[in-house]
Amino acid sequence: MNILVCAKQVPDTAEIKIDWENHTLIRDNVSCVLNPYDGYALEAAAKIKDRNPDTTITVVSMGPVRAEEMLRECLAIAADQAYLITDKAFGGSDTYATSYVLAQAIQHIQKKRGMIFDAIFCGKQAIDGDTAQVGPELAEHLGYPQVTSCLKAEEREKEFIVLQERDNNKKVIGVTYPCVVTFTKPDTDPRFPTFKRKLAARKAAIPHISSTDIKGIDLRYAGIKGSPTKVRKTYVQATKTKGVMIESENIEKIIQELCNAVSKICEIRR
Repeated sequence: MNILVCAKQVPDTAEIKIDWENHTLIRDNVSCVLNPYDGYALEAAAKIKDRNPDTTITVVSMGPVRAEEMLRECLAIAADQAYLITDKAFGGSDTYATSYVLAQAIQHIQKKRGMIFDAIFCGKQAIDGDTAQVGPELAEHLGYPQVTSCLKAEEREKEFIVLQERDNNKKVIGVTYPCVVTFTKPDTDPRFPTFKRKLAARKAAIPHISSTDIKGIDLRYAGIKGSPTKVRKTYVQATKTKGVMIESENIEKIIQELCNAVSKICEIRR
């Protein structure tokens, strides 16, 4: 079985800064980590490999060259091979443009290796955007069936049996190969890399894929120019003020205290 895991390097949420002019995240000089939800997707693939050692796990990421560090972490945990999609032409892509480039790159990898991935695993969402759109959009670009917000997946001869987390319950769903499955946080924590795999990951070659490598890609649908999402405004949410405890039983006094409280809140916000 061949499984592809899409991984993203995201900024540490404790150090996020915003470029107010361009309405984008400032990623320079900010420590980055593997997106936690993508880590759950990688762990789901690793568990399948535990049961079926012939499984091959490939990880792909779209981002700057420094994302290699995150890909090496994935190799140290469970992946067998990694690819980095990197090109200035892809910079600033929104979810639609990102999913388009990913789909084109995945098809490029499949042609180059002469195979088709049985499944593409993604995290439910990235913690720097929280849109949960790339996985489903990727499935649409590829024309694959999809199941989102899954907790685990078990392989069968012709399909995956996945446990999907829903609002009030869980649902067992069968999805045929090839497919896209996105994962949310399960009850168990992802595994840690071993020392031996860490050493191997340091030496591993990570091929880069650029726009010139992908035959047939239309750059009109990539990068900032190819992104239909336009950010009109960026702002920091106002901090909540402390509530006011009103203990009086006199209605007129309560009304007066409420008016005074509202006046104070208005003065603070000004």
